[in-house]
Amino acid sequence: MFRLRLAPLLAAIVLAVGFVLLRVVYRVVFGGAGAGTGPVLLELPRLRLDGPFSHITLLGPITLVGLGNAALSALPVAAIIVFFGLLNAVINVQSLFARGAGRGPLRAISRSLVIAWATFPALLESVRHVRVARSLRGERSIASLLVPIFEQTIERALALAASMETRGFAATRVVTGVCEEPVVLRDVRLNFGAAPDKTGWHLDELNATLKPGTLTVIVGATGSGKTSLLHSMSGLFQHFYDGVQTGTVNIGGADRASTPPRDTAGFVGLIAQNVRLGFTAETVHDEIGFALAVRNVTPSIVHARILQVAARLKIEHLVDRPIERLSAGEASLVAIAAAIVNHPILLLVDEPLADLDRAARDRVCTVLGQLAHEADVCVVIAEHNTKEFASIADAWLQIRGSQLHEVSAGEMQALSTAETLTPTPVASRDFGTVPAVLLASIRRLSVRHRTSLVVDDVSFKVQAGALIALRGSNGAGKSSLLRAMALPTAADTVTVAGHDVHSLKRRTRRQAVALVPENFDDLLFAITVAEECRRANRTLAGADTAQTFAQLLGFDGVADAAHLLQRHPRDLSSGERLCLVMAIQLAARPALLLIDEPTRGLDLTSRALVSDALLKAASHSAAVIFATHDDDFARGLATRILRMEAGRLEVPIEVHS
Repeated sequence: MFRLRLAPLLAAIVLAVGFVLLRVVYRVVFGGAGAGTGPVLLELPRLRLDGPFSHITLLGPITLVGLGNAALSALPVAAIIVFFGLLNAVINVQSLFARGAGRGPLRAISRSLVIAWATFPALLESVRHVRVARSLRGERSIASLLVPIFEQTIERALALAASMETRGFAATRVVTGVCEEPVVLRDVRLNFGAAPDKTGWHLDELNATLKPGTLTVIVGATGSGKTSLLHSMSGLFQHFYDGVQTGTVNIGGADRASTPPRDTAGFVGLIAQNVRLGFTAETVHDEIGFALAVRNVTPSIVHARILQVAARLKIEHLVDRPIERLSAGEASLVAIAAAIVNHPILLLVDEPLADLDRAARDRVCTVLGQLAHEADVCVVIAEHNTKEFASIADAWLQIRGSQLHEVSAGEMQALSTAETLTPTPVASRDFGTVPAVLLASIRRLSVRHRTSLVVDDVSFKVQAGALIALRGSNGAGKSSLLRAMALPTAADTVTVAGHDVHSLKRRTRRQAVALVPENFDDLLFAITVAEECRRANRTLAGADTAQTFAQLLGFDGVADAAHLLQRHPRDLSSGERLCLVMAIQLAARPALLLIDEPTRGLDLTSRALVSDALLKAASHSAAVIFATHDDDFARGLATRILRMEAGRLEVPIEVHS
């Protein structure tokens, strides 16, 4: 409970200073800051508005006393902000709120406070992410920050609330699960309110019975409903996302239609697709123990259970580590630990391998297999990557059309083999008439994150016409290297087309090098695809982002993609959104295009789409570098492979002449 943490205090101080400055600016804009008899620092004309706003006066003379009074008027609120920052630095306020949410008349208020308190750091993190994204897009407008910050904050708040719900936060009753049949689906239909005779997403005639001690993998195309099917078992679909269920979903003996997730948290565990969004605590210890703490289990028992689960997953060395310092593989294992701390009879896992390198994938698959076959848990996994589970899965369920089909291991083996094939033939690669000359030089590039050296003295050269795959394990430094190439902080470290990228202005820098980051949604600032395209075109003569977007998707022209242009960018599929962000970054026709993890979370069809889009992107840029964990994808496309480990670059591999 008591622990000195400087980060909350520093954040509060920054926020307090920002509030004081905002108060001063407000006083200057609305009526000036001319109080007192001191000398006038700046004589601004008074502007009185007309009509219904005639009582408002803008600007006016500014004096030192006036500025001081404006600052003093903000100090009480600033002091309160610093006080709460100091309180949070010493006491885990979130834990106090969480305990209050378990019982008593303040349950609802405490629940809201926990979500708000945990969401605030995400708001600050969103501001940092979007500021970087604004630089990557060459944006100058402060208003461009608003939409992505709002969307990311809401996304974090919803993910956090869902995570708390499935871990028993604010539960009013405890339901005991029956182990004999953890999952029974009988004549189930799922939709989001569309009538049966209307078009729209739906799943029909779902029938399945899953036993303890089995591992079942659900497969299907992107957007087919794998996550919604999992959430129908967890209860989030019916009770959190307002989905409509007919038929019977029986989970451990509980009727899911009438039983919310928080009441079955004692025997149902859920691991969401993006585990970081659902983390509720600041340390691994508190994250694993959260589900027990909200049930007011004695702290000594909570601590003992945390150590027991950590030992089982071999992550004892992570228990005292801050959540923010976990690698992708470590974060997945911590999420598994947090989900099984209650000894569930049913564990639901959504795409656990999407962000992981090969070693981390093997580790997670081994852990999930052991939970099913040694701990007798019913494990249900939604996943695109099927070959990793081929040797441990007991059953396969495939969503085709709107129905669920049981498929054999032999059929899944054929699908796994298809995944290893090159989505687009290497022979189709066409780089036009770009000469094989030196395009870019990376010289002694290093990057530090606080005290850690994450990119260590990296140097290499890029030839025009190259399509380079950057490989390496989680935490090897791939993302940091790509970001440093796009936004170098030192002169003479990144040279592209004869220009020192560090010395270029924001918009001209994009003509040298452009980056599509791993979290490519950060670069989406508008509420329609058409507006995103217009925004990308407005400062670039001759740019036609909509046309490029259509081409990357395989359409002949904009008219064929018209049905997508009026949609919200986040309503597109993952592959389509990636193509949109690629088109936005290609608007400046950069000499070097960088793409971080382009196949993350994509099915076979979407991977083929992205593979083809990368080849087309190579015709818009002189060279392309993409970071990926997907070895088959890299070897199918790359002319050259660079490998990183512990921040250093290994000997490059030439793949195709």
